[in-house]
Amino acid sequence: MRLLILLPVLIALPLAAQTPPGAPVAPVTRAAPRFIESPAVRGLYVNRFAAQSTKRMRQLIAMADATEINAFVIDIKDEFGINYKTVDPVVLRNAGKAGAISDLRALLDTLKAHKILAIARIVVFKDSVTARVNPQWTIRKADGSAWRDKQGLAWVNPYHRELWDYNVRIAEEVVKLGFGEIQFDYIRFPEPYKSLPQQVFPDDRGQGKPEALAEFLTFAKGRIGKLGVRTTADVFGLVTTLAGALEVGQQWESLSPHADVLLPMVYPSHYPRGAFNVAHPNAEPYKVVFAAINRARERDEKMGLRLAEHVRPWLQAFSLGQPPYGPEQIRAQKQAVYDAGFDGWVLWHPGSKYEPFLPGLEKDLVSRKKAHVAKPTG
Repeated sequence: MRLLILLPVLIALPLAAQTPPGAPVAPVTRAAPRFIESPAVRGLYVNRFAAQSTKRMRQLIAMADATEINAFVIDIKDEFGINYKTVDPVVLRNAGKAGAISDLRALLDTLKAHKILAIARIVVFKDSVTARVNPQWTIRKADGSAWRDKQGLAWVNPYHRELWDYNVRIAEEVVKLGFGEIQFDYIRFPEPYKSLPQQVFPDDRGQGKPEALAEFLTFAKGRIGKLGVRTTADVFGLVTTLAGALEVGQQWESLSPHADVLLPMVYPSHYPRGAFNVAHPNAEPYKVVFAAINRARERDEKMGLRLAEHVRPWLQAFSLGQPPYGPEQIRAQKQAVYDAGFDGWVLWHPGSKYEPFLPGLEKDLVSRKKAHVAKPTG
């Protein structure tokens, strides 16, 4: 049974051009989702188990049809392996055993019919399945054995070129099946906790961590871009405001020029007390998200990167601490993104359960971002 008959195709949700303050916003038709200059993305994260469920996908599509949501970020490769039926023998060897979407092409046909941009989330360097199948691709300890994190999981080596090719092969295959954008996650090294053995990186060629991550993104973008879709990458929220590189290798100026979009995870609950002079960041979602995203825009502008939607934050659609999150917190985070000069965002709930947050979404997809005049950089 093809998923194309899940729901009738409803009227496309629109995107309006930016209008003067106070003027009525008239929605216009969305652009084709596979075009690289497609409009602002407002998405939902769809985990592997939701993507494998016909019932849950029907529900999520209905949410998108009734709101401003115009994109799904779908787990295609996560820490459990791949989530589709591959015909590539190299990919099949690393598939894992957590099942797969039964008919990915049919699902993508359905999403296209509903004007929903399909974004493939591909976890890159936290990959215990590939580490198990390819022990020669792993981060090592000084004795040559595989290094493991606090959960006992082996990580693959971000310097290893065969690993780069493997992940890009997945991206190329799913784009040809119908995905309109690739989103790389875990574009980072594991945390080098002092309580764990030292990490040893074969193939590093004396290269620093930020440079290695940037080179991977350049390599991936060069191949994926030829297929007419964007290459995007997730980064920690702290990356937008810290000047230097995190210990995991992420640094804004190192990565930003090498991806079509960066997606900082600016969840207010993840910031320490006192961040941005806010005593309890989780209780001040607008202040936290605005400060983080506005700084990202300023850093891009300083580098001469003035792309309209180059920053697309992950927003918090889950509760961690007080207060619990609901529609009010979603609206506050969205407004912070718009006031910082961007239109797009993606909601994250680890279980892909968004019903409690639906009142925080608008019915129509219209531009809300505030215009910012870039300051001279000379």
